[in-house]
Amino acid sequence: MEITLKVLRASFDLSQKQSAKLVGVSEDTWRSWEQAKTFPDVPKIKRIEQVFNVNYDDIVFLPKVTV
Repeated sequence: MEITLKVLRASFDLSQKQSAKLVGVSEDTWRSWEQAKTFPDVPKIKRIEQVFNVNYDDIVFLPKVTV
């Protein structure tokens, strides 16, 4: 199952600020990841996996494309 960070966060009913705090980054960094402007490094990806109980392969780090 593929899921974006935004959908993952929303499924836990968390704000960007709350998610950022759980992962150990700033809210701006989390927002940047959700918007695919930047991407988390390996230690942060591992933290996301732990916090949200998800595998890296299931996370989509690309923005949703609309036509």
